[in-house]
Amino acid sequence: MLAGHFTTALIAKQKFPKGGLLYFLIISQLQDFLWFLFHYLGLESTSPSDAFDATLSNMVVDMLYSHDLLPQLFWLAIVFVLGKLLFKSTKIGLVSVVLVSIHFVLDFFSGHTHHIFGADTMEAGLGLYASNPYLAILIEALFSIGALWYFFAEETKKGIIRTTKNRIAIISVFAYGIIFMLLIATKSFRELFSIPDFDLGFNTNMPTLIFTYAGMLYCLNYFVPKFTIYKK
Repeated sequence: MLAGHFTTALIAKQKFPKGGLLYFLIISQLQDFLWFLFHYLGLESTSPSDAFDATLSNMVVDMLYSHDLLPQLFWLAIVFVLGKLLFKSTKIGLVSVVLVSIHFVLDFFSGHTHHIFGADTMEAGLGLYASNPYLAILIEALFSIGALWYFFAEETKKGIIRTTKNRIAIISVFAYGIIFMLLIATKSFRELFSIPDFDLGFNTNMPTLIFTYAGMLYCLNYFVPKFTIYKK
């Protein structure tokens, strides 16, 4: 799951305003950011390396340390301590644990195949990106729509007012994520746009993914705090 994880951060910030939005956004995507780090440390490989050849269905990922089940226990402990220390709040520590746990659960239904610990152990996910990417995207779209509806509905109850442009900007971030995945579900950009083969000599897939995540992170951190509170 790509965009859907970020919706959990918006709700966490809404329910626990003491926590920082940027913090919640990062924690909601912690496993994916760890994946990027471990890829460049040579611990988790990802192929194909060419962004123009990549699709959801053909991407092969080794997420042993970032996404497999047993390492989650370590990351849960880390984020609890981190949230508690940064915000001096046990509640924020527990919310951090919930966000990381939800990330794993959402990936179980809409994401790459994960395991207990290693490819030779029991699978801990449906692996729909490979077997049925369009169903995976549908699950993410429905979850994102439901979470955003809840987020905006709760804001209205609290007297929070957003401009139409602001709402559209926030929704567009998630729409972009869904559309991006739809475009590369089973056909690569090379197939879609008849891009000729060429070798740049370095991995372009991971930088593209990192740029996508960073762009969404920046936009949400910029647009979500822009609201006014209605005073009677």
